[in-house]
Amino acid sequence: MFCKKLKREAEPLEKAPYPGELGERILENISKEAWAMWLQQQTMLINENRLTPFEPKAKKLLKEEMEKFLFSDESSAPEGYTPPVK
Repeated sequence: MFCKKLKREAEPLEKAPYPGELGERILENISKEAWAMWLQQQTMLINENRLTPFEPKAKKLLKEEMEKFLFSDESSAPEGYTPPVK
């Protein structure tokens, strides 16, 4: 399948990783590799912004950021974020 995030052929997801219409859109257009990249981005957002993922405000923010990350080039790290040194 052609992954819209990676802009190349890649291994597809096996099932929708998110409920509803958005989940189906992800399943049809996003690869396993790109989804794994999102999960890392989501973890960074949760940690850097000290989000509680089950709170409605945090859920809304994460959904918006997920759509940006997967389907556009608008997603970015939180202000002041420095990646960990490896």
